[in-house]
Amino acid sequence: MQVKKFMKHSVQKVWMGWERVFELFSRLRSKYAGEFGICKMFVTQYRGKSMQCEDGTWIQDGDWIGELHLDNRQILAMLQSNEANRVALKIARLTRKAMSQICAEMQSNPQLSQVKALQGITLLHRGITHGLGFETHHVEHGAFRTLTTTYLRLLLTVFHPSHRKRITGHADKLIPVKLVMSRASLFRQFGPLEMETAM
Repeated sequence: MQVKKFMKHSVQKVWMGWERVFELFSRLRSKYAGEFGICKMFVTQYRGKSMQCEDGTWIQDGDWIGELHLDNRQILAMLQSNEANRVALKIARLTRKAMSQICAEMQSNPQLSQVKALQGITLLHRGITHGLGFETHHVEHGAFRTLTTTYLRLLLTVFHPSHRKRITGHADKLIPVKLVMSRASLFRQFGPLEMETAM
């Protein structure tokens, strides 16, 4: 049991080392990088087919978008001392708080004036993003989808080894999706008027 626990922590430590390298690379290729609680945002140019949001906003190749990433170090720390379902609820609450902070930054920072939308890619979008206002879009078939699927399934296994059976038995359902929110939708959902109503 001790050996298994040691191996689990060793793998997680190696993975977090890789995460730091990935974060450094993301910062280097970004026009802007910011940390908002449990979320990180990297502003990059969108690459891919044109995509229309539900409010009519078009995102086209070359447009500036805010890539959202959860802080996996914080999530790992929570998983080490809490049950998985409680962690999911906490992540959802912290993500809502982070979105409010991102909204305020988008409204006040001239450097972000050209950001047309926010985008994140995830396997587990149902519970964590419920009520946040994101819309889901398919990730196009190809090398990017294959690499992203492999990466996110490995991440799920490393962070929560009990998910191995889930991945094996439900691999067809664990397909990455794009979570997208236009700039206008962000302001409607998390702007000052929404915050006053919530209070």
